[in-house]
Amino acid sequence: MNTMTTIQQIKEQLQNLQEPDEWLEGLQLDERKGVQLAIAQWRKQYTKKQQLLEEFMKKIAFEDSYRTPGKTLIAGIDEAGRGPLAGPVVTAAVILPEDCSALVGVDDSKKISKAQRQQFAELIRREAVSYSVHIQSAQAIDELNIYQATKQSMEEAVRQLSVIPDVVLADAMNLSVGRPVYSIIKGDEKSLCIAAASILAKTTRDQLMEELHEEFPWYGFNENAGYGTAQHLKGLETHGFCIHHRKTFEPIKTMWSDHI
Repeated sequence: MNTMTTIQQIKEQLQNLQEPDEWLEGLQLDERKGVQLAIAQWRKQYTKKQQLLEEFMKKIAFEDSYRTPGKTLIAGIDEAGRGPLAGPVVTAAVILPEDCSALVGVDDSKKISKAQRQQFAELIRREAVSYSVHIQSAQAIDELNIYQATKQSMEEAVRQLSVIPDVVLADAMNLSVGRPVYSIIKGDEKSLCIAAASILAKTTRDQLMEELHEEFPWYGFNENAGYGTAQHLKGLETHGFCIHHRKTFEPIKTMWSDHI
């Protein structure tokens, strides 16, 4: 090992190294602390990358089990916002291309950071064969109930796709869309296209709630996304409910009955 090579030069070489090789093995003999730390960091990043690739391949294999000859277009469906006291429920449908290697790392939207969700949302829109997002208002949720409102929204998202899918995989929901539909428990963990749909639904809804925050700042929609946090409940107590609250959800239901 040539110890005249600077630690910075070694770090730069490690950045370009994709797989372990003889050079890396030889580098282990370099006793400089900075070199050993750089090797440890590279190995950590490499292990993480391999884990992401393994999870990606599992998701692809899961979806492949639903493909048959001539039936290759799979749409994944998911939602965001079934539980909150306020705001819409948002559903998304996504059909991904056969080669979607650019989407390694895509996972259930709850498992990745906000910054990652934003980056992946842009990538999914760019890579998808087709995608659609449907927004179901609080008023529709009150009229239909949250289950039916979500189901209707998911079915509408499928209808709005510019390409007709051969198979539909929905996250824990039975749909009627004139196509074979499979309800997958924890689908956003098992299927890449469902995970992609969860990211589009989540990022769209978060943006909508941030916009509502500008109009109704006392509820803290930008931070709680409409869930019943202490700040949200205090806002309800001091300002009452607004048009975007779900009147069939407590405590708004009781406030609404008192109001009328």
